[in-house]
Formats: sequence, structure tokens, C-alpha cells
Amino acid sequence: MDALTVHRLHFAFTAVFHYLFPQLTMGLALLLVILKTQALRTGKECYNHAARFWGRIFGINFAMGVVTGIPMEFQFGTNWALFSRASGGVIGQTLAMEGVFSFFLESSFLGAFLFGEKRLGPRLHWLSAFLVFLGAWLSGFFIIATNAWMQHPVGYQLLPDGRFALTSFWALLLNQWAWWQYLHTMTASVVTASVVMAALGAFYLLTRQHLEYGRMFVAMGVTAGLIASCLMVFPTGDAQGRNIASNQPVTLAAMEGLFTDERGAPLMLIGQPNMSEKKLDNAIYLPRVLSFLTFRRWKAEVKGLDAFPQDTWPDNVPLLYFAYHIMAGLGTIFVAVLALAAYMLWRGRLYDTPLMLWALMLLAPFPYIATTAGWMTAEVGRQPWLVYGLMRTAVGSSVEVSAGNAMFTLIGFAGMYSMLAVLFLFLLYLEVQRGPEAAADEHGAAGGSGSALAAD
Repeated sequence: MDALTVHRLHFAFTAVFHYLFPQLTMGLALLLVILKTQALRTGKECYNHAARFWGRIFGINFAMGVVTGIPMEFQFGTNWALFSRASGGVIGQTLAMEGVFSFFLESSFLGAFLFGEKRLGPRLHWLSAFLVFLGAWLSGFFIIATNAWMQHPVGYQLLPDGRFALTSFWALLLNQWAWWQYLHTMTASVVTASVVMAALGAFYLLTRQHLEYGRMFVAMGVTAGLIASCLMVFPTGDAQGRNIASNQPVTLAAMEGLFTDERGAPLMLIGQPNMSEKKLDNAIYLPRVLSFLTFRRWKAEVKGLDAFPQDTWPDNVPLLYFAYHIMAGLGTIFVAVLALAAYMLWRGRLYDTPLMLWALMLLAPFPYIATTAGWMTAEVGRQPWLVYGLMRTAVGSSVEVSAGNAMFTLIGFAGMYSMLAVLFLFLLYLEVQRGPEAAADEHGAAGGSGSALAAD
């Protein structure tokens, strides 16, 4: 295995593991604001207790996100030194802003939220929750703006020594790719947090513990999750798909397994890319739907892979195809399951239907799979470029770091991250076992919260 492949595996491993945590914290930040808003609006302490409970889970995820995220910053210099040297004058702007403005804002006010409730009072405590949310979502934006420049470079100039210089800071921040990618990513994070909340609520109801809070978590998770799932499909997913069609048409062809140009191109539901014969085996499709979704015309022509030089094709077309279809398929399932759960919630039957509660509980890992597949779609689809159309992946890695050195550190990271995963699951288990009523007991209001919930 050559050094470039190991560098790519190294970054892929750390990025995938790291993103298991921010996607929950970014989505949960919004749900915490909603819980604190409900506490202010209704005056019911049960919402404060729920916010304290999820705040502790937020804190555990945030800590894990920090520990696993910092090595990624160093990898730009250790594994991808040539890329960092060439593009640091551009992406360094957004990465620095993410650290200085967003990360410190989020971490500072998270401390106030977790430990300062009695001193701050209800309104200032709500403000601390809002500032945690603002910091988390700003952090997400600056990271997405960095990635968006690599996908669709704007506002730059190529210097004689091969480095990129930023010519327009606002072009970097207002990149059309960044905004739709950002909205799609953030709605996906809300789906993750909502499904996790609903799943835990379903677990409590099925095991007959913390029943009042279980109902609250299920109701809030299903409602927020359905709204976010629908927004994830349209308009954010649709607009991002059209971004790809306009700026990376070869990526769209690979995502859809489209090998030749087609007028009235079908939307592939199932199939397996056959790279030797350049066709899709066992295809099940919806006629003309891809043309309509892409260009809003049923008979529009969609370019196939054969329309582009083969050295510009994504490196691994089958992996890209399957990653995209896993993401899209799970997104459809989220809409269907949460819509059915919302209907049963509206009819007052959800809490007493074990089969639906089991479905919600077992749904918990699938948003993580969907977002991982989504990022694989974005990153594998950009290949063979580090900066699309400008810098190939093959020339961006660190030439003085051998395959053996990179593999050694990859194995070391895998071992350390495995231990961190065990620690994370253990801490999460303790919080779930303590339950939200522990927050009520800590504030001497367990009985009052129960009566408030019963009246809700």
C-alpha cells in the first residue's frame, strides 16, 4: 500500500470517527434552546430538568468531539503538508475563525449552561443555551465553508509559486456551495439529535422508567425529527444536488450510476455499477425523474460518465454510488417512519404502541450511518481533486512521511479511539441509567416536576 493511500485512510478514519460527536451536539444545541424556551414559556420545571439531562449528554459529546477533532487539524500539516502550503492562505481564514470565534464561544457558554444555572437565573440561563447553540452552528458553518471552497473554489488567485491567495473574503463566506451544504448538514444534525432523543424516550417507555420524561422525549424528538427530515430532503438536499449537477456533473453521473448521456434520465433506486462493462446491473429506476430533479424538465439531457475524460472520474465509482444511495435511502426511511410516528402521536396512540416504540428505538444508529454516507458522497465525489479542478489529491500529501510511518500512527489512532469509544459508551450508559429525574432530585424538585408533567 503506497503512502498516499495510507494518508487518505488515516484522514478518513479520524474524520469519520470525529463526526460521530459534532452531529449530535449541533442538533442537540437547538433542542436544548427549545427545552429552555418551553421552561420559560410554561414555567414548568420538567423542561429545565430535561434540559439539564440532555446538557450532560451534550457535554460528554462535546468533550469527545474536541479530543477527536484536534488531531485532524494537525493532520493538515503532518499528512497533507503540500496541500496546507498551497491552500493555507485561503482555508486558514475559516479554520482560524472556527477556533477563535465559534469553539471558544461554544465552550465558554457551555460551562455557564452546565454549572451556572442557579447563579444566572432563568433568563440568563436561557441566553447561555442560545449562545451554546450559536457557537455550535457558527462552528459548523466555518468548517463547511472550508470544505465548500475545496468543492467549489471561489475568491482566490493562483500565485506564481503555486500557492492560492484569498482575493475576496466575502466570496469565501458567501460561496453558493457553502450555504446549501451547510443547511443540509445542519438539518441532518437535527435529525440525528431528534432521533436519538426519541429513541431514548421510547426506551424509557418500553422499560417503564421515567415515563413522563419518556413521553416528552418521544413527542419532541418525533416532531423535530419529522420537520428536519423533510427539510433535509427538500429544499436543502434538492438544492445541493443541483449544485453538484451544475459544478461537478461527472460526480452526479457517478452518484447515479449513469455511464452514457441520456435524455429523460431515470432516477436509479437499486443497481450495482459494473465498471468493466460500464453499465448498471439489476437496475430498478423511475423513468425521467433524474432529468426533472436536476433540470426541472422531464426530457433534459444528463451527461453520463463517458462524456468526461476517465482521469477526471471519481476514484471509486461503486463506493460513491453506494454511499449516495445509502444516504438517500435512509433519508427517505426517516421521513416515512417519523411521519407515521407523528400521525400516531397526533391520534394519541404512540405511547401505547410497543411496535412503533421499538421502531423509534432501533432507528437510533441510522442517522449516524446516513451522515457518514453523506460525507463519503461529498468527499469521494470530489476525487481525484483536493481542490476541485485545481489541485489533485496525488500531489497534496506529505512526501517525506512514508507509508510505514503513516500506518503506524493510523494503528495508534485506532487503538486510542477504541478506548475513547469504550469510555464514551460507559459515560453515556451512566447518564441514561441516572435518567432525567436525577436532575430533578439534584434541585429538590422531583415531585414537583412529576406533577407538572402529569398536567402537561
